[in-house]
Amino acid sequence: MAQRLTYRRRLSYNTRSNLVKVVKTPGGKLVYQYQKKSVKAPRCGDCGVALQGLKAIRARKLARVSKSEKSVSRAYGGSRCSHCVRSRIVRAFLVEEQKIVKKVLKAQQKK
Repeated sequence: MAQRLTYRRRLSYNTRSNLVKVVKTPGGKLVYQYQKKSVKAPRCGDCGVALQGLKAIRARKLARVSKSEKSVSRAYGGSRCSHCVRSRIVRAFLVEEQKIVKKVLKAQQKK
């Protein structure tokens, strides 16, 4: 018959923060090893898609990681996905173009 196992900490319920894995020790005993929570990848602030090139790591570990691992070398890198950045740039360009067109039309009407 299989060996019975007990939790090693006080929390006695099978919750998300109490994840365990059964491990056999060198002495042949079965014990529970506590697992860390799984992490979701960082997401784009506009569309919510997972950002490429960034690791999914927990907050405390993220503080110890270098800046190059937390972002991508691009405008809005590590905050917005490439599609959203492209659409922002195109939108800004079109707004500026529209302003120029309005100015030209206004100048033509004065003449």
